[in-house]
Amino acid sequence: MASRYNFGVYHWRRRFRSIAAALVAAVLGVAVRRRTNDARVRLTAAGATIGAAVYAVRVLRRLLSPPPWALERAKYDALAVRLPLADADRVLDVGCGTGRSLVGLAPYVSPDADVLGFDVFDDRVILGNGPALARRNGTRASLAVTPVAGDSAALPFADDSIPVVTACRVLHDLEAPAADRTLREIRRVCDPDGALGVLELPLTPDGVSRHPESYWTDRVTAAGFRIGSLERLERDTGNHYLVIVATPRIGSDG
Repeated sequence: MASRYNFGVYHWRRRFRSIAAALVAAVLGVAVRRRTNDARVRLTAAGATIGAAVYAVRVLRRLLSPPPWALERAKYDALAVRLPLADADRVLDVGCGTGRSLVGLAPYVSPDADVLGFDVFDDRVILGNGPALARRNGTRASLAVTPVAGDSAALPFADDSIPVVTACRVLHDLEAPAADRTLREIRRVCDPDGALGVLELPLTPDGVSRHPESYWTDRVTAAGFRIGSLERLERDTGNHYLVIVATPRIGSDG
């Protein structure tokens, strides 16, 4: 029997509020139609009701995309096969959240590795986001995860101490200066012979208008890494992921 995961619901507060507002509008539309005999008012109310219902369904679909239990295996496979995970005695996933990326990488990680899941663990963004859920999902994927809470711009790990660091779908959510600080911190803690794996949506931080592929490769390079590979991974939705693998530049202070 396959393991059952709970990766939480993204942006749940904002979307719950949108769904609630749409449902209230739909109920009000129905109430207006029942209380009036004016044909134009009834038609307007019917249109508002239908529009609100359609909007609520659209938001619900976004709320469940990806579903809290689902794992898009292909993107993690694309990242993992380019990283020396099997040989790493320590692995750090920055922005692990509820553990989705850790579960995705789990088949490639050495069973003897010390696996660290780092996140601010803000449950206002992801419903259920917390260390216990990250640990539980890791366990269900046969991965012993040690959750560590904190600010990614000040990682609580020693210099040059981690052979493999990953950052999956997290950097674009940070403000541009914070993303740069996070990448510099990752460079600081990454073993000189280690590797960084970045999995990103084709997005950039707010206020940045550059093309995502050139932007993220430039930011990774500026942090003190050398780009080893960049892959554009297409999705069934017509969107795509960026898969970046890089190694520390020798002599770089990040």
